[in-house]
Amino acid sequence: MAKQTTKRTTTKTGSTSKSITKARTKAVLSEEQIRCRAYEIFLQRNGGPGDAHADWLQAERELTQELSL
Repeated sequence: MAKQTTKRTTTKTGSTSKSITKARTKAVLSEEQIRCRAYEIFLQRNGGPGDAHADWLQAERELTQELSL
């Protein structure tokens, strides 16, 4: 899922105004994607003891790395 953001910069040279528009695509992780990956991490340890918060952070980290490739 990608979200497009637009940044507008205006510069003035004498009486002339220029508008420079920069558009970039920013990948956004959904909560559902992170939740599913965290659950996969939980299942990898066979549902054994662990830290749900650590699983969530690991899932975010892994998914973010995948998107940046």
